[in-house]
Amino acid sequence: MQNRPRGFSLLPPVIKNLLIINGLFFVATLVLGSSFGIDLMRKLGLFLPGSPYFEPYQFVTSMFMHANMSHIFFNMFALWMFGTMLENVWGGKRFLIYYLITGLGASLLHLGVSYWDVIQLKNELIAQGFDSESLREMRTNFVESTNGIAQVAEYSRHYFIPTLGASGAVFGILLAYGMKFPNTIIYLYFAIPVKAKYFVIFYGLAELFFGVTNRPGDNIAHFAHLGGMLFGFLLIKYWDRNSRYMY
Repeated sequence: MQNRPRGFSLLPPVIKNLLIINGLFFVATLVLGSSFGIDLMRKLGLFLPGSPYFEPYQFVTSMFMHANMSHIFFNMFALWMFGTMLENVWGGKRFLIYYLITGLGASLLHLGVSYWDVIQLKNELIAQGFDSESLREMRTNFVESTNGIAQVAEYSRHYFIPTLGASGAVFGILLAYGMKFPNTIIYLYFAIPVKAKYFVIFYGLAELFFGVTNRPGDNIAHFAHLGGMLFGFLLIKYWDRNSRYMY
């Protein structure tokens, strides 16, 4: 039988603990960085495999790291806003499983797209005369520019800028909210009423557009957001098909 909480809670236990954990990671990042010079983002953020900073555990720890106050505030607000109803309906165990799988799925899709970009950049650099030793140097030491060739910095940057945040899992939760409560009204900017299903569709299309266009200076991992939504969709469909098996 599903482990569903009794009644409705405005702050169900899994969400409460996720808020606490994310908050502790954020405070630790600030304190350790300012007091001891320890860069937790470099240790716990997710780097592309092949980077000198990559560690397998980063697939999990990166989900609890945030770059600044606005980053963590909006992620945690969305987690509470859209996740509360889901945890009350699903129960804590299923909600936590969903949260972790969508977060991991977001990281996998993001790294897959990043790796594809790296392959394209590598081919362009080889065509311009760069050898394997030069490429290895770009992967082990950040290189901003070589003879003004823009692809050098782009290639090197993929290995030295970490991916941070709970956004992938949060977008998975947003997708689940839109699927399970499609006609619920969401007030955009606290004023404009929009049905949840249209809100989710709009956000998904916007992320796809910005991800494909890849605007210069855009440091948002749009494909991580889409990965959270994709894995969330697949997981919900799997659960719906096997609804006789309870978590």
